Amino acid sequence: MRGIRIGSVFGIPIKLDLTFLIVLPLFAWLIGSDVANLAVIVNNLFGANIDGAAISTGSMQWVLGSAAAIGLFAGVLLHEFGHSLVAMRYGYEIESITLWLFGGVARFKEIPEDWKQEFTIAVAGPLVSVAIGVVSYAGFLLLPESQAPAQFVLGYLALVNVSLAVFNMLPGFPMDGGRVLRALLARNRPHAKATQMAAEVGKVFAFLLGLFGLFFNLFLVALAFFIYMGASGEAQQTVLKATFQDVVVRDIMTGRENLDVVDEKTSVAELLERMFVERHTGYPVLRNGDLVGMVTLDDARGVKEVERDAFRVDDIMSDELTTITPDADAMDAIALMQERGVGRLPVVDEAGELVGLVSRSDLVTAFNIIRSRGSLDAMPRADASLAQLR
Repeated sequence: MRGIRIGSVFGIPIKLDLTFLIVLPLFAWLIGSDVANLAVIVNNLFGANIDGAAISTGSMQWVLGSAAAIGLFAGVLLHEFGHSLVAMRYGYEIESITLWLFGGVARFKEIPEDWKQEFTIAVAGPLVSVAIGVVSYAGFLLLPESQAPAQFVLGYLALVNVSLAVFNMLPGFPMDGGRVLRALLARNRPHAKATQMAAEVGKVFAFLLGLFGLFFNLFLVALAFFIYMGASGEAQQTVLKATFQDVVVRDIMTGRENLDVVDEKTSVAELLERMFVERHTGYPVLRNGDLVGMVTLDDARGVKEVERDAFRVDDIMSDELTTITPDADAMDAIALMQERGVGRLPVVDEAGELVGLVSRSDLVTAFNIIRSRGSLDAMPRADASLAQLR
């Protein structure tokens, strides 16, 4: 979820996902086209006398729909700031807040593992939503009946923000309620085990939500899908993190002494022959013993068969290297591979010398060996996340 950056507040980048640019006018249209019915709901809940017919004539309904939709997403943004500012107070770094199809997402550099901190961070968002609802209701009460359009918007925002707070507190991990559940489970369990349990509850919730949505609202089906995928993905990432705790790149890399490398003057035909014999699909490229690039099977495939004897490795290699140090965490290697879309990372020391290579297969092998030692038998499988690196 990259998004378009529109600014920053408190040092937190604010982004708009492309889906938000679609859903905002859609919400404005949905609200505007139903102003009369929504006014009846507001009247029944808050004892008001808003004339739904009067505020749904001409362009007024679209003005109110737009104002309510903007206010709704402004509330979502403040909700995410509630999470973020509390997290920053605990020392966590926030990568960004992004508004998208299903509301907002605050991306943390690191997920809190202290249950008290996660609990406080998780409830901060819904509390902000409730506060917005209370302030909107207070404004609703203070306005005279002559200001019916403004009354409608404030009444709608009061209702929606409190409703969103309640919905977010349902145990649909990784929603706020699911994170509260994980925090409570982590009081007397390992964080990874608590994540597994909360994720399973979240999957059941997603299934029930999707089933409900099939009969009443297809939007809920899409939301249920993303909740299910979010629960699965975070559970896998947590297991990976627990597996590779205290494991550094040096522990799992192929060292320089055992590393297969290729010289820059090697022909592409010779390279492909080596790949077939040695069962490798990528090599560090050396020039006079120094690392100058990486070459992969995809690079070699781009050369026509009749030209493979004429082309050399330095003609097709990538010299924009993504490297890692031997003392970096194994999880940093996984994240870097995912971010850059590469299957292997040259390992270089402080002097820039090649000391080894860490590949996807190294990570998969290390994961399976560590898990086989029995410390993670009760945890969910994380092979899917590693498989994405293969």
